[in-house]
Amino acid sequence: MEGLFVLDKPIGMTSHDVVYRVRKVCQTRRVGHAGTLDPLATGVLLVCVGRATRLIEYMVGHDKVYEAVIHLGETTNTYDREGEVVQRRPVPPLTLDNLTQALDLFRGDIQQIPPMYSAIKKDGQPLYKLARAGKTVERPPRPVTIYALEILNWETPHLTVQVHCSSGTYIRSLAHDIGEHLGCGGHLASLRRTAVGTFTLEQALPLEQLTPDSAADHLLPPAQAIPEIPTLVLADRDVQALLHGRWVKTGEVTAERVQLHHESGTFCGIIRLEGDEWRPEKMFPEVS
Repeated sequence: MEGLFVLDKPIGMTSHDVVYRVRKVCQTRRVGHAGTLDPLATGVLLVCVGRATRLIEYMVGHDKVYEAVIHLGETTNTYDREGEVVQRRPVPPLTLDNLTQALDLFRGDIQQIPPMYSAIKKDGQPLYKLARAGKTVERPPRPVTIYALEILNWETPHLTVQVHCSSGTYIRSLAHDIGEHLGCGGHLASLRRTAVGTFTLEQALPLEQLTPDSAADHLLPPAQAIPEIPTLVLADRDVQALLHGRWVKTGEVTAERVQLHHESGTFCGIIRLEGDEWRPEKMFPEVS
């Protein structure tokens, strides 16, 4: 069994919990996920099984879309509802126009300071371990892009927004920063990821519906895990050469890295351009 599951992660589970569940269902340890979701968050999680785990490195860096509820008026040490409330401030009488104008500051290319409660490492130590020890260290701001930030609902003190952002964006930090900009503070009350790249919530399978009997019906072929990498179809002779580690002369060049497909339609791996030849990069020989 090899391929991709597009799953809808339930609240309260870590991404590793989901991997553990998939390992049990598929009876294999060769399972990995692309794009971590915090236990508080729900929604789209991409999980690869079998040899498809070798494709995870090509699946990072996708844009994400989230629906987030920001609780204004309360600041927490983790920037989300699971943390300790460290400050309460009154929420000003905000209109939708006020909020829309305020959110302009957070659209486009911005600098974002990661939360202390994150897995980013400082001198080899995850920040969350330092935070639990009561330590706060300087975190350099990181560039992220907010492609779209739209208000879905406003009912004091909860502001619901849809965020389309680049990989690496911390929605918890965004919630915290919006609250600070509004002068009342805020934290992330709930988060649902509705898209990762081209994979959407509409095609995601709720994790509780993944069973040994249903798994094969919902497993996408490995090639569908990397839709952004273009496809190149070669004749059997060239495919066999690449599968055995040899380079082959290029024909028509469509990209510097492509999915290799046999003329029969079989996905055979990923090859990359080196001069005027195709070089094997991540090959998937036929399993006998």
